[in-house]
Amino acid sequence: MALSTNESFPGDIKTTSPEENLALKDDITSCVPGQTKTSTARVLTAEELDRLGGERALVSDFKLMKLEKEAQKNWDLFYKRNTTNFFKDRHWTTREFEELKACREFESQRLVLLEAGCGVGNCIFPLLEDDLNIFVYACDFSPRAVEFVKQNPLYCPERCCAFQCDLTKDDMRENVPEGSVDVVTLIFVLSAIHPDKMKLALQNISRVLKPGGIVLFRDYGLHDHAMLRFKAGSKLGENFYVRQDGTRSYFFSKEFLAELFVDTGLQPVSNDYVLRETVNKKEGLCVPRVFLQSKFTKPSQSQSS
Repeated sequence: MALSTNESFPGDIKTTSPEENLALKDDITSCVPGQTKTSTARVLTAEELDRLGGERALVSDFKLMKLEKEAQKNWDLFYKRNTTNFFKDRHWTTREFEELKACREFESQRLVLLEAGCGVGNCIFPLLEDDLNIFVYACDFSPRAVEFVKQNPLYCPERCCAFQCDLTKDDMRENVPEGSVDVVTLIFVLSAIHPDKMKLALQNISRVLKPGGIVLFRDYGLHDHAMLRFKAGSKLGENFYVRQDGTRSYFFSKEFLAELFVDTGLQPVSNDYVLRETVNKKEGLCVPRVFLQSKFTKPSQSQSS
């Protein structure tokens, strides 16, 4: 699927960030057009293997507990520092996920969507502008991010309901009726959750998803360049790292992700690595980006039986 070199694409980073931050800096543009989907993980060079092999030391248990305890505070501080200026609006979602258009029986049918981990609304507001027959539930871990969503001029309670939620412990059904959602989007969200709690988040989401409903997933993939940029002292566990600002990021293998969803009772529709190359103009480097793009569905009652 070809993209022009001036199109934005995830990581969706707009402003300059620390080198182990969410993705690469904003002086990066496409090195080659488009992207490649593949079922196999990116093969590392010998130098990259040595770099990962040298990261055996993990942070202390005390720091692990401290980061978990302060996770919400760290994301709230992130949005305090960056306000609404960090991520680019995601205008690519309807192109990458045709279910946002195709899952309706007729064109004027209202689509109910849950954006889990909405941030400041970079995904939901392009969708609301593009599709008049959509209602969005939007939640985020950070109360400050939710307030930014509500302050957006495009926010309309008749078409959008934003609320603060810890996906790992707050019952989603307090804000979203059980079994009412057609589509859930999980875009660069699950990676910020401790791997031991990811299943809790998926179970929470599954309760509000209709039988036959679908989860659209995109996040950091195993051996992404951002994973290889972390410095010593950043590793929390296998494929799990902490950034300088205290926020965390997990890098998914397709096998781990599939097992996670299947254990929650959600069936895979597709599950692929997405490979892109980007170039850092200042450093003259062409670097590999790896994302995981997947779709999972909640079985209908007849399928479950």
